[in-house]
Amino acid sequence: MSEKKDDGGCAFPFVVQDYESDPGMSLRDWFAGMAMMGIYANASSRIFKQEEIASDAYRAADLMLEVRNL
Repeated sequence: MSEKKDDGGCAFPFVVQDYESDPGMSLRDWFAGMAMMGIYANASSRIFKQEEIASDAYRAADLMLEVRNL
């Protein structure tokens, strides 16, 4: 069975009193999205497949979470 990756918890959680809370996206997803924006901002990234870019973005997010937990 595969081990669950550390997702860093909720990036933007909120709780409204007397209502259900919404955990929002994970910090890992937020980091990956920010990394992906940076990758796509570079014109030379257009030579890579989208799967490669997404994979690189999540690798960067995982590294950010790892360093954050040091």
